[in-house]
Amino acid sequence: MKIPTRDDIRKYLSESPEPLTKRELTDAFEIKGDHPRKEFNATLKAMEKAGEITKQAGAYSIPDALPNVDVVEVTEITVDGDIFAQPVKWDESVRGPAPRVEIMADDKKGRAALKEGDRVLARLSRIDNENYKGHTIRRLDIQKGRIVGTVERAGNKFVLRPTNKKAKIDFDLPQHDLNSAKEHDLVIGEIQPSRSPYNKQVRVLDVLGPKTDPKSISRISIHEAGLSEEFSQAALDETNNMIVPELGNREDLRSMPLVTIDGPDARDFDDAVWAEKTKDGFHMIVAIADVAYYVRPGSDLDKEAYERGNSTYFPDMVLPMLPEKLSNDLCSLRPHEDRACLAFHLWIDNDGNLKKQKIVRALMRSTARLTYEQVQEAYDGKVDKTTLPLMKKVINPLYEAYQSLEKAREKRGALEIEMPERRVVINDKNEMTGVKKRERLDSHKLIEEFMIAANVAAATVLTNKNAPCVFRVHDKPDNRKLDNVRGYLAGFNLHLPKGNVDEPAQLNKVLKKAADLPFAPLVNEVMLRTQMQACYHPENIGHFGLALERYAHFTSPIRRYADLLVHRSLIETFKLGEGGLDKGQQARLEEMSNHISGAERISAEAERNAVDRFAAAYLQDHIGEEFKGRIRGVTSAGLFISLEDTGADGFVPRRSLPNDYYVHDEQHHVLIGTRGERKYRLGAEVTVNLREANGVTGSTILELSGASIEGADIPGASFGGSFNVKVPRSKKDRKHNHRKHNKQNKQHKPGRGRGKGKGGPRPH
Repeated sequence: MKIPTRDDIRKYLSESPEPLTKRELTDAFEIKGDHPRKEFNATLKAMEKAGEITKQAGAYSIPDALPNVDVVEVTEITVDGDIFAQPVKWDESVRGPAPRVEIMADDKKGRAALKEGDRVLARLSRIDNENYKGHTIRRLDIQKGRIVGTVERAGNKFVLRPTNKKAKIDFDLPQHDLNSAKEHDLVIGEIQPSRSPYNKQVRVLDVLGPKTDPKSISRISIHEAGLSEEFSQAALDETNNMIVPELGNREDLRSMPLVTIDGPDARDFDDAVWAEKTKDGFHMIVAIADVAYYVRPGSDLDKEAYERGNSTYFPDMVLPMLPEKLSNDLCSLRPHEDRACLAFHLWIDNDGNLKKQKIVRALMRSTARLTYEQVQEAYDGKVDKTTLPLMKKVINPLYEAYQSLEKAREKRGALEIEMPERRVVINDKNEMTGVKKRERLDSHKLIEEFMIAANVAAATVLTNKNAPCVFRVHDKPDNRKLDNVRGYLAGFNLHLPKGNVDEPAQLNKVLKKAADLPFAPLVNEVMLRTQMQACYHPENIGHFGLALERYAHFTSPIRRYADLLVHRSLIETFKLGEGGLDKGQQARLEEMSNHISGAERISAEAERNAVDRFAAAYLQDHIGEEFKGRIRGVTSAGLFISLEDTGADGFVPRRSLPNDYYVHDEQHHVLIGTRGERKYRLGAEVTVNLREANGVTGSTILELSGASIEGADIPGASFGGSFNVKVPRSKKDRKHNHRKHNKQNKQHKPGRGRGKGKGGPRPH
């Protein structure tokens, strides 16, 4: 029997698509018998010692070959949707350029969620020395294997304590991996491989600063969500020579008195409006910054905007989708400056019905930058030097057109859930000083209705042309959620129709009946919880919340990538010049819709977490004080409370409730004490004491005080005490359950692993 030479073994391994075990090699070379096996094993050992081959996880390969399972990082997504990655553990300074791994399309669902920078555990097969195929085993839970936390001392060692309040363990942090971080610093750590789930290690990658710095609050949420603060240099370089285009083939709207209406602290103005009365209705113009002119498919700017998906708004800062040169300059419709735009001419009748629309690519010049409050005051009779000359030809016609649009909204029965919005007030030291309720003025509604009209027009013209479109879709409420709500509302003598709810008007009838009752906020919140989450998709199913057959986002391409895709499709479909939707993006529209819907959810969670942290940091100086609040969430673990003055959310653990065995009645949203008369129901008013507040994690722990200890119910609720709950019947059973309950309570550490309740989706 011929024993293979070293060259034979090297050649065979170099041609193998994956590493091979000793048994696979002996079978391949047909080696049989003890002596040949010993000789072959000795050859393998000698080759391994000489560095001619390597052995990982019991399998042999040539030195520069990758193992058959490895962690790879996505480095490129082409316009055709091909995904390429490279191994994470690869030192180019020693081993040369990293091999290229193509993530195969056999798992479309897994691929759709990937973006540049993500890491996956992949099964690899070798094509040649430079190229591999990768089949995704799983996407790693933490982007790039990273975690945000604070450096803390634990005895004679350091640990990284995660900022995520759901985290249950600290990570060991060896002193040689501190990377100049000091105790109490906020850092980004990279999780190191470990066989034990209870003894995980990290090394510090970046120091963000002291955890006591107020500026760190939003940065925690940014890095925790895997968002990026900085733009790539390549993307920034692309903006260097950008200028406003000449008129060319664009429509000239510079003589039209278009105005922007935004909040007083807005920095980017991406929409402008105008209206005039016609003999049978109104002619309106909604002009939107022409982002597609500057951000072309496949460019570095485009890749970065797509990865971000949208801008993210924190109480003290904005993480923009586009660099400042665009978002605050060239694509901001500043007054008295020429700006490129896409504009819809809209013609509506006196009842607000859209009769005709026309899309144009134009050059405009905003007449004035106005605020919501300024416009409302002017319409109510309190004009200033800016609004006075605009009243007759601009502001009054805008309100008249809005009143017609409002008629159409009421007629079609758009969902009218009233949820008060609050604004976190930040001082010049970046500290939260309180919370203000956002006023909802007619000027806000005016702009909202103009934007909805333009969005409907965009979806309509693309649908009529059978052109690609990213629709904003909102499905009908889930029947199971509606069934749960029916029984609950019945306790307030409010009745939801049986069967499917096909129109929001059916829900509006219930909301209208509850409007003047003391528990109206509760009914609105419960109704919101029945709603499906709005998202983006190339297949249209309509928008339930707005009661519209078709709807798309067209009006904010500065801050939403979905709007940019709609702009590109309009440009391509109506031959409006360069920057249209290319074939690669058309083919990937569903994948891209899934990605930007996911990015929207990530941003929303990051925004909520930042608000939680600001609120907790604000409350840290008020430990022990008493607050009024309302129960906004009931779970088997305890109660989520919304504080009246600050709008902050806190948690009352079940273990802190008066001594009893509590049963969670999910249908009626209530915790019931089985030994007494105590009931804690969703929406009930309570008084609480603040026990803990942690600005780093955003965790706020409360306990009931005063009369709330004896129960918190809602006056007027008539459930007759008939709750669908299972209560232990015998004393023995009840005692067993009390022990189990107390044991569970002891396992929970205050302030760790508890989060606030998730808010419902905003249908628009």
